[in-house]
Amino acid sequence: MTARPGRHGHTNWCGRDHRCGLGEHRSPEIVVDIPGRARAVLVRVRTAAGREHAEVRLRVALAPGEVAARRQLVGLLGDLRQAVTRAAIAARPRPGRAA
Repeated sequence: MTARPGRHGHTNWCGRDHRCGLGEHRSPEIVVDIPGRARAVLVRVRTAAGREHAEVRLRVALAPGEVAARRQLVGLLGDLRQAVTRAAIAARPRPGRAA
């Protein structure tokens, strides 16, 4: 079974249920849960135009003090920037190779 059987056909990772709609195909959620501390949810999405994306939701408990919470947010933003940049670089076609 291939990952991309057709522009509008279901993929092997597609949830094939209510998640698919308006031409989109969505995978089941992949959840990383650290109870009381953090939760991340990842969903693979293919749009009606055929473009694929990773959709990520993240919830992190912040420290009760304002200074510590701001410090956490600064660190989190830096980590997110690095992760997004790394993913974008990996998705870019390499010179001399087909996209």
